[in-house]
Parts: sequence; structure tokens; C-alpha cells
Amino acid sequence: MRHVKANNSCVLLIDTDSQGHASLVTTGRNDFGTDNSLYTVLMADRKEASNVLAECIVQSERDADLYVLPATPLLEQAERELQGTAGSPYRLADPLAKIAPYYAAIVIDTRPSFSLMTEMALVAATDAIVPVEPRYLETVGLMSVIGKIHEIRDGWRIQNLRVSGVLVTKMDKRVRGHHNMLNELKAHPMLGKLLCGVIPMNEAISYAHRHHKSIFTQDPKAPASRAYAHLVGRLVKQIGGA
Repeated sequence: MRHVKANNSCVLLIDTDSQGHASLVTTGRNDFGTDNSLYTVLMADRKEASNVLAECIVQSERDADLYVLPATPLLEQAERELQGTAGSPYRLADPLAKIAPYYAAIVIDTRPSFSLMTEMALVAATDAIVPVEPRYLETVGLMSVIGKIHEIRDGWRIQNLRVSGVLVTKMDKRVRGHHNMLNELKAHPMLGKLLCGVIPMNEAISYAHRHHKSIFTQDPKAPASRAYAHLVGRLVKQIGGA
């Protein structure tokens, strides 16, 4: 957010994927558990959940303005325990609403497949960004993914939820098939309008993850850095975060 000169540059990242990759690359840890993770929040008494959430947030080791609500493998257990429980899709949204004003943006990272955890994330969200690699099977499933998001929006009457963008990642200009898929996406009457960015395949991203650094710190001049900066700038203007 600092790169686009937002008034408030504090960002909260919520990792809902039990593999915890986002937690690992931002905090350098993968040992979060029952008392210091998203699992703790989901299993807390609902009246105390907002306080528990605030206590579980940790500052990223790579950026003073980035805060993280980390994941844990126990999230799979939480899903099983909460499945069918009344109001379970709101277990994240309700406590999150109380601390949201303190952040310029809240990013909720989800697993690729739909689950109760994905549903919780969408119920708590206002804008959904769908990442997709430029491969045939990926793009074919895009309409299905968007339809599922709309089902959750309509089913739970989340009026503010919308699909705000489709983000193409790992674009390799050397591969003809990638160009073909991107052109098809651009030409699609609905998906073309949702295209919000193209992130090139770039080894700088792998190096940044390995060293637990931001891509902007690792290599600010890398093509991926410029592409992500452009994406953030566009989303800030589109969503109104500046």
C-alpha cells in the first residue's frame, strides 16, 4: 500500500489454507496451533472471538505494515467440527468486522477448492479476486468458480460481495498456448471485463518466497514486481482503499 501512497498502509493477511504457505512466507513460521492461529478464532466463544482474533494477529517479519492471522493444519479439524453448526459461515466475518477499520485492506487467502473455510472467507469479503494460470483447464473452470461465488453471495445475502477481478499468474511469454489462453480470456464477453492483471512467470517471486521477503524488496525492478505494483494501484482505485 505504501507503493501507491495510500493514507493507511497497514494490511492484514488472513491465511485460511491449512497448508499455511502464506503464513510461512510472511512470518517465517509454520508452527502455529491451537492458541495462536485462525483455528483459535474459529473455535472461540463467539462473544470473545473479536478479542481472540486481535490477540492471534502477528506482525510480518518482512514488512512492518503487514499483519498476519496465520493458518494451521488444525483448520481441517475445525471444518469438520463446525460443519452443519448454525451460523458457522459467519465465524470469521463477525469478529473481523470489529477490527476491519484499523486496516487499509484485508486480504483473505483461500485454498484452490471450495470448502466451508472458503465459504467463511467469502462471507467475510467484499471483493473476490480469482487467480488463474493460463492453461486450458484453468480457464474452463473460471465461469464455474464465479458462479459458485455468486451462489454464496445470494444464498447468504451478502450484498457487498462481488467478483472484482480475474488475475492471470505465471504467464510465460515464451509459451504460445499461454498467449492463446490470454487472448481467449480477453475476448470473452464477461471474463474479459474482469481481467485485472497479468503476472509474468518470474524467478524473483521464488527467491522472495525462499528468503521470506516481499517481491518489492527482493527485486523492485523485476517484471513481476512491476506487474504486482500495477495490480495494487488498480485495486486501490477500484475498491476505494486509498
